[in-house]
Amino acid sequence: MLIRVPKSNAIKESQITDENVYQNRRQILKSMGFLGASALLASPTANAIDWFGSTEQKKFTTESLKFSKPQQFRSDDELTPKQKIISHNNFYEFGTGKSDPVAMSQSFKVDPWSLTIDGLVEKPITLGYEDLYKTLDLEERIYRLRCVEAWSMVVPWIGFSLASLLKKARPLSAAKYVIFETLYDPKQMPGQRNRFSGGGINYPYVEGLRLDEAMHPLTLLSVGLYGKTLPPQNGAPIRLVVPWKYGFKSIKSIVRIRLSDKQPKTTWNQLAANEYGFFANVNPGVDHPRWTQASERRITSGGLFARNRIETQMFNGYSEVAPLYAGMDLKKYF
Repeated sequence: MLIRVPKSNAIKESQITDENVYQNRRQILKSMGFLGASALLASPTANAIDWFGSTEQKKFTTESLKFSKPQQFRSDDELTPKQKIISHNNFYEFGTGKSDPVAMSQSFKVDPWSLTIDGLVEKPITLGYEDLYKTLDLEERIYRLRCVEAWSMVVPWIGFSLASLLKKARPLSAAKYVIFETLYDPKQMPGQRNRFSGGGINYPYVEGLRLDEAMHPLTLLSVGLYGKTLPPQNGAPIRLVVPWKYGFKSIKSIVRIRLSDKQPKTTWNQLAANEYGFFANVNPGVDHPRWTQASERRITSGGLFARNRIETQMFNGYSEVAPLYAGMDLKKYF
């Protein structure tokens, strides 16, 4: 049975992200001619339309999930309220503003869906919509999410380890990297219709991991949060979650996972390699060219004036992944 997301007012951009960080990240797009004042003013949420509160706007529905709660993936950190998680998003396929994704995605269709795992594997796999929830046992994992824009959340994701799915496809010995691709559907995703409205990105969105990173127990394929299936603005029906890396690595609405012997050309790394490294590990000692990464603003239950500034931890606090990078210069390979 589908259960509709409760009505509530969407959180405003000014309530969460520091304005200077929001503007600085987009400066590169302005300098390349892809994002200007006219694009921002054309945003469907520029007039603070209350999409959740409107009785006329169509609402995406989510469904309750059954899952376990393993102790090794819990956290004592305060959870970010669900309403803030589902209303404050970076998902340029639906617009470049933080509130654009929820406003522009409520008619997004996730069923039918097809996720293909192929490339350098012995047994290619294709999963349909229902398979995403039945192929492997689901579990809840509470992870910290650190955005490159220096804000963070604590999210109770629901999903399964990426490694468990890759093992079913049986990677070949030549496989060294895992490449992920987002759905390309300009009819449903207005940001994909041209590079100017979509933040200068050459779609479809592509991300990648080394195979050892992909096989790490922390790496998650998420199909839900807060006990229900994912809303489209959070990457429905399936997305990647890599908690020790900046959030842009956790690609949304995945339709293909391909194993390769070559490092992929990932989206943000191609757009600005000096700002968005391939590894994108959370590292307080490596600043973004236009702001510090030494601290972050944790989004909690606080209101408009809640700053919640905390120090950023190496690997976002997930020190167990450090052996993956033994001997690497993490200031060079950022």
